[in-house]
Amino acid sequence: LAKNIKRRLQSLGKFKVIRSQSTITVEPFDESFDMEEAEDQISRIFGIAGYERAAAVEKDMDVILKTTPVYLSEALKNASTFKVEAKRADKTFPLKSPEICCDVGEAVLNAFPHIRVDVKNPDLTIVIEIRENAAYIHGDQKKGAGGMPVGTGGKAALLISGGIDSPVAGWMMAKRGVVLNAVHFA
Repeated sequence: LAKNIKRRLQSLGKFKVIRSQSTITVEPFDESFDMEEAEDQISRIFGIAGYERAAAVEKDMDVILKTTPVYLSEALKNASTFKVEAKRADKTFPLKSPEICCDVGEAVLNAFPHIRVDVKNPDLTIVIEIRENAAYIHGDQKKGAGGMPVGTGGKAALLISGGIDSPVAGWMMAKRGVVLNAVHFA
C-alpha cells in the first residue's frame, strides 16, 4: 500500500511516507507539495478505507489546545455540534484520553460559543491522536476507495469487449487487489 501511495503521489512534489501501526502518514517536505491534489489521489487508491488531513504538532497540551480551534476553524464554523475523541498510542503522555477530550472540548467551546457538545450524533468529530513522535489533530475521516491494495491479489488478464460490463468487472477485480493486463481485439 505504501508503494502504491508513493507511486501515485510522486508527480506532486517531495514527500515521505511513514508506516506506523495501522496508519500510513504522508508528510510533504515543503509548501510546493499540492495537498489538494494529493487528497484527491489518495481517495482513489484501493486499500485505503479512510483518510484525513491532520496537523502534526508537538506533544504538549498547550500547543494542542491552541492549535485545535485554529486548524479546524472552518469545520467548526459550519458545525452546530461536536465531540472530541482522543487516542493515545503513547501511554507515557501525562493525561488520559478522557482528560484530553475535556480540555480540548473546553478550548473549542471557548473559541466557538455557538457550538454545543453532542457525543451521540455530532456534526463534527475532533480526533486527537497522541503518537510516539507527535500529536495529530484532525476532523472527520473521509471515505477512501476501500478494497485491497493493488498487487496483493495476484495478476489477471482482462478482456475488454466494448461493453460496460468489462471495465466494471476490471474495476471490481482491481478493488480486490488484482493487477490487470487489459486485452482488446479490434
